[in-house]
Amino acid sequence: MSLPTLQDGLLHWFAQNGRDLPWRKTYLPYHIWISEIMLQQTQMDRVVAYFTRWLEYFPDIAALAEAKEQEVLRLWEGLGYYSRAKNLLKTAELLCLRHGSALPEDHAALLQLPGIGRYTAGAIMSLAFNRSHPIVDANVERLFSRLFNLTVPVKEKEAHNFIWQKAAELIPEGKARYFNQALMELGALVCLPRSPRCDVCPIHAHCEAFAQGVTKERPVAGKAREIIPITMASGILQHQGKIYIQKRLPDDVWPNLWEFPGGGIHEDETPEQALVREYREETGFAIQGLKKIATITHSFTKYRVTLHCYHCRLRGNGSTPVLHAAQEFRWVTPEELENFAFPSPHRRLINRLAGEL
Repeated sequence: MSLPTLQDGLLHWFAQNGRDLPWRKTYLPYHIWISEIMLQQTQMDRVVAYFTRWLEYFPDIAALAEAKEQEVLRLWEGLGYYSRAKNLLKTAELLCLRHGSALPEDHAALLQLPGIGRYTAGAIMSLAFNRSHPIVDANVERLFSRLFNLTVPVKEKEAHNFIWQKAAELIPEGKARYFNQALMELGALVCLPRSPRCDVCPIHAHCEAFAQGVTKERPVAGKAREIIPITMASGILQHQGKIYIQKRLPDDVWPNLWEFPGGGIHEDETPEQALVREYREETGFAIQGLKKIATITHSFTKYRVTLHCYHCRLRGNGSTPVLHAAQEFRWVTPEELENFAFPSPHRRLINRLAGEL
């Protein structure tokens, strides 16, 4: 492998083919930080829309530091992994207190901030400050598994360490910003998971898997992740023109987000019976008039949730709950639902029923 030839070929390809992305117009540290956190496990086209909206509300670190948690969670809604949004807020507050409202140009200092690990610190250092620090995402793992014809899964320790080492060694002096992006972009646009476009790859002459005709067998598959199915019921409770919502506990799944009450369905229950029981257990409310409105599926981490959704009404006149599974409650108008952060399945339900509530 001729290192200068590989570097030059990749940089030239990126200059001609790199996507026009908003954070690439500025390379501001704040923009790189926000975009990289958003890009974790989220498709690029969705992130562009979220990033653009985020900057309208929080144009800089100081504005983010002054935000309320619910504002941040609402803007993050749909990206999942809400701890990332909370860490953005915590880090912005720390940056204002300790670093003059700016991200430090120091790798070790970045690693001390909430939610910033090896990957994000490397991204900030290389993309924002053009310092020679590697970045390894899933695209780079796949690219390197082919470039170096790795015969073990990329997540195994030996392969993982090898990839990070090579990612550091390949960076040309003074060009970390563009080279690291070129690696990730090549993986995203050319070195695809199932159908690698080797015919248009600018570095296929350096690729060991291509030379041996095994690009489609790389990366080597790791152990399949077990998917755990969960079936749940949830109900939109309406009373006197308003809708009941409650705020999840701080130590629960989706902490501090708002929700429509509900829960898991026991083996001997119908979804309707489960919802009546959950409302009674969580709020003390007796409900009636259940009407099925949707079934929503949602996957997160290792779970696949099937959520049976209903309209329901109060039985009786009391509208003040006894909270057993939440920290706060509200009765809100349908229009006010936009002001609260909900888990993705509940927001999908709200959007599906737009105009009907």
